[in-house]
Amino acid sequence: MSDTAAAARPAMSHREVLQALSGLLLGMFVSMLASTVVSTSLPVIVHDLEGDQAAFTWVVTATLLTTAISTPVWGKLADLYDRKLLFQLAIAIFVLASASAGFAQDPGMLIASRAVQGLGAGGLAALSQVLMADIISPRERGRYMGLFGAVMAVATVGGPLLGGVITDAWGWRWNFFVALPVAVAALIIVQKTLHVPRHSRRVSIDYVGIVLLSAAVSLLLIWVTNAGTDYDWWSLTTLLMVGGAVLATALFIVVELRVKEPLVPLSLFRNRTFTLAVLASIATGIAMFGASVFLSQYMQLARGATPTEAGIMTIPMIAGLLVASMTIGALITKFGHWKPYLIGGAVMLIAGASLLSTIEYDTNFALVSLYMALLGAGVGSTMQNLVLIVQNTSQPTEIGVASSGVTFFRSLGGTVGVSLMGAALASRVTDLLAGRQADLAAALAGLGDQGSAVAESLQSDTLPAVSSMPDAIRVIFEDVYAQGISHSFLIAVPFAVISLIAILFLPNTPLTRMTTSERMHAAEADLATVSTSEGMQTLTATAAIRVQGRERRDVEAARRAEARD
Repeated sequence: MSDTAAAARPAMSHREVLQALSGLLLGMFVSMLASTVVSTSLPVIVHDLEGDQAAFTWVVTATLLTTAISTPVWGKLADLYDRKLLFQLAIAIFVLASASAGFAQDPGMLIASRAVQGLGAGGLAALSQVLMADIISPRERGRYMGLFGAVMAVATVGGPLLGGVITDAWGWRWNFFVALPVAVAALIIVQKTLHVPRHSRRVSIDYVGIVLLSAAVSLLLIWVTNAGTDYDWWSLTTLLMVGGAVLATALFIVVELRVKEPLVPLSLFRNRTFTLAVLASIATGIAMFGASVFLSQYMQLARGATPTEAGIMTIPMIAGLLVASMTIGALITKFGHWKPYLIGGAVMLIAGASLLSTIEYDTNFALVSLYMALLGAGVGSTMQNLVLIVQNTSQPTEIGVASSGVTFFRSLGGTVGVSLMGAALASRVTDLLAGRQADLAAALAGLGDQGSAVAESLQSDTLPAVSSMPDAIRVIFEDVYAQGISHSFLIAVPFAVISLIAILFLPNTPLTRMTTSERMHAAEADLATVSTSEGMQTLTATAAIRVQGRERRDVEAARRAEARD
């Protein structure tokens, strides 16, 4: 079906939109479920595979890294090829990688599988926003964004709970297999219910840009993750890695300015809304990914919770995200105003991150729940709506790269944020444990014969199983990890402040009621109108010139006749 024909169809009813979105929502659910189902069991997984804190961080950042790198690639492909087929391909890549992770025998294999997972996740994150723009106008998209928020919340709440139960009952490997039947259902439903116009044209792919972007982001993250442990922050290795990242970034910019079909058109940054939304999205990514990773560690390593209990204890954050996402989406659709809600979301991000940086191992859990709810509400108010306002002001032919651009920087912010928070946590825990050696020695001495076996297990770099430690040792480790995790949340605070400033300066552009396909059709009609108008003006001008010429010839002929007479 052509774009013109698609745009000429009558507007879809609410029921038709829900049918079209059903497969899209299920695909997103698969993505979220496969990610969140392992969040509460990661401490157990890394411990069983004999990994350390760095391995724990890389299990998370490997996925976020490849998600960030692949997101603009998927977005560019969405402007060139069949978006529905690309979405189905992303689902297939994601779940096959999930199955591979279930067979992991060491941290390296698990990290590699999670990296491939990120390739599929990047496609699902970018393409879902683009496909939604194809069938729903920005003004009406608010309430449907709420559905995405609800799906994310259900997957984020249900995933950790399900993961905890599966880990405690059958072992952590089954967490990676649980999404497979849901993925098959998603593929079938997408094929039957999602019908969108095809946007396909043959062009070259910016392979050099992909390589340079991958190199720049990878070098940056490897440096952030390993600095302070494998080498000093100020060292030759740091100089080489940071210098390499800067050089790759500079070359990427040069390539993007010259290539015919750039991976990330730098002209997008001329759009003030896009540039400011990118800055705001970075803080959202840090808050979203950082909280999901380190709150799970806090519950298990600082409060002695089991994986199942940790999933239950993080519900307040997800409840805040769910309520804010659905409520704000409905209000935006009803009144058409979006900026006050984004400002409020940024304020809640600052408050939540700041308060979480004060928690200790024995902080009243009611207060911890309030802090988590504030952070979740901040994420729910800003995450989807930043993409919405960018789509509202972007050219219809650049919806894919514009949407994926915001998602890319959100993922990049989350990846860098998790790496920074993980590095800060590892460094802080090492320093705190060094300062508690006397307390540890006294506690071990009080254990008698059991103390030597416990002391030997503590010499390993493997992430500790705090909940199974003797009480005297467990209290020390809970206190140390609580201080380390709360310290890591300080990193998110300045980024949240930058997010608020960026949102304050966003142009308050009204939301259009036209879908992307309708906007493309309208642009073509406007061009035709302009062309017709110009053509009529040209014809009129030509006719006038001809009339004037005939009149001059008639006057000259009359003068010659008078002269002869």
